[in-house]
Amino acid sequence: MQTEKEKMLAGELYDPLDKQLSDERLRTRLLLKELNDSREDQVEERSRILKALIPNAGEELWLQPPFYCDYGSNMVVGDRVFFNFNCVVLDVMEVRIGSRTLFGPNVQVYTATHPMDHQVRASGVEYAKSIRIGEDVWIGGSAVICPGVSIGNRSVIGAGSVVTKDIPADVFAAGNPCQVIRTL
Repeated sequence: MQTEKEKMLAGELYDPLDKQLSDERLRTRLLLKELNDSREDQVEERSRILKALIPNAGEELWLQPPFYCDYGSNMVVGDRVFFNFNCVVLDVMEVRIGSRTLFGPNVQVYTATHPMDHQVRASGVEYAKSIRIGEDVWIGGSAVICPGVSIGNRSVIGAGSVVTKDIPADVFAAGNPCQVIRTL
């Protein structure tokens, strides 16, 4: 029989109130509190916290607090990735981010979602869809990346966009819903 965590990571319906998952989220919240309360001059302390929070991060992850995520451990981050102020990553499933990708302030990345059927949703279960963001991507401020989306290498997502479908490589895309505006 699968654990709730195994179901979660497989994209199946799972109980988010499961003790193991609740304990892991509590650990993450405590690390986020430390990170978000740290000072700019506490470089070594922030580095220690980030290694514990996002163990699958490459070199030179630059994360400008405040920052929020569900687990941190479900993020796979390349080298020299930058998150500006107030980003949220609901990493219920894997969020894979390529090297040199930039996130503007207030960007929201959501793998978590809920059943459309109200009776199933009322039971308290949820599920998730993984997100892939390529290398050298720039996501403008206040963009929302929805569950299951992939964004191709070197693409630019305009500020305020809501990305509901895959975006190919080498394009500028913007809007709600986000759509390709032109090739880069």
